Amino acid sequence: MIDVVVVGGGPTGMMLACELRLAGVRTVVLERLAEPSGQSRALGLHVRSVEVLAQRGLLDRFVESSPRRGLGGHFAGVFKLRYDLLDTAHPFALGTPQATTERLLTERALELGAEIRRGSAVTGLSQDEQGVTVELADGQQLRASYVVGCDGGRSTVRGLLGVDFPGTPSQMDMVLADVELTESPGEAPFGIRPNGVLGCFHLGDGLYRVTVNAAEVAADRSVPPTLAEIKQRLREVAGTDFGAHSPRWISRFGNASRQARRYRVGRVLLAGDAAHIHLPAGGQGLNLGLQDAFNLGWKLAAQVNGWAPEGLLDTYHSERHPVGARVLENTRVQGQLMRSESLRDFLSELLDQEDTCRYLTGMISAVDIRYEVGEGAHPLLGKRMRDVGLKSGRLYDLLRTGRGLLLDQTGRGLSVPGWADRVDVVAECGEELDAGAVLLRPDGHVVWVDGGPRDLEAVLRQWFGAPATLRR
Repeated sequence: MIDVVVVGGGPTGMMLACELRLAGVRTVVLERLAEPSGQSRALGLHVRSVEVLAQRGLLDRFVESSPRRGLGGHFAGVFKLRYDLLDTAHPFALGTPQATTERLLTERALELGAEIRRGSAVTGLSQDEQGVTVELADGQQLRASYVVGCDGGRSTVRGLLGVDFPGTPSQMDMVLADVELTESPGEAPFGIRPNGVLGCFHLGDGLYRVTVNAAEVAADRSVPPTLAEIKQRLREVAGTDFGAHSPRWISRFGNASRQARRYRVGRVLLAGDAAHIHLPAGGQGLNLGLQDAFNLGWKLAAQVNGWAPEGLLDTYHSERHPVGARVLENTRVQGQLMRSESLRDFLSELLDQEDTCRYLTGMISAVDIRYEVGEGAHPLLGKRMRDVGLKSGRLYDLLRTGRGLLLDQTGRGLSVPGWADRVDVVAECGEELDAGAVLLRPDGHVVWVDGGPRDLEAVLRQWFGAPATLRR
């Protein structure tokens, strides 16, 4: 029997495969496409995703393939967000095309021993107390302990599960094209014109991503617009088509906003766009999926490997569903703001206030996420730990194994003998650690701080299960 079948070989599915294989879980990825599409709807990785890559030793290979973006991003097309206001050692985003993210994560998944089966479309799904049976279009059946649907907004897995996907349909369509231009679009990457909304981003090598709102909502969004349609719409909105030619990719998207009511049904789970879709305002979608996988991977691996405490796997839904809901909310707000020049002018003034700017930058970058991990009021509790410097190097370098980590500078010699197979201990910390001792989950979130109301052993049991001596 396969431990976990991941349905969908995009960035979310490949990130999950990497996390599962890091913990020794036999993982098979099923991707319906015979070859990667090469298309890149998403064009960047936010600060928290950059941190995630650093935590797994992948950041260098991404930096080599991607330009670092400036010191900030945008909210509703107002480019005033500032990464330097965040509590991070990695205050930058990466201009990584989605196709590159998928390729690099696929390479890592293969290095770790994941099995990737392309041209494998899922057509059926059934589960019982022992596992899940997956039916493929070619008549094959696979048996797995768990299945995770990472198969996009039109998720087959979600449909087969019958999970509700409530929300609102698209009320506004945007068409986009990666094209060459013979006329300069000017400096402004985004603008509201009397006849519509226009965006134009330079991708490098003479290529631009042009986006413009469509004249009407498409009956079938899977049918791409033509270059002639896009040029006509550009002339209507901008007064010129900028001499657009030689399209590399043409597509459309809408502002539909939906979220799966449940991220887990028994032995089947949902992640990425299979769990939530929204207007791609602020470039949050791909990042949200990667971080779903990062949250789920170690928990599902713990379940498969037999040490997960009761309820651990359910914390995937309880932690990530609110995060997804918040993204849906802020993208709806951005959609409204992008339709009004006066509202965007007002937002621009607000973003000149440092506290407001920090708040919205933390939201869009996902650096401000804080999970409910138990009793205690310490400001670090539930948050991800920044990449602090330690006497033995950087913190994130020590998280590459995907294990828990106890940082102890109390001088009391804290130890975790019953959890040594799941948690590492570092006693030589340094001045950057703003606490006597902290316990980190494999995803880098703090679940215990010395001096709080909870006993270390109780927290170890909550997040890392029973000590090894009791599991034999």
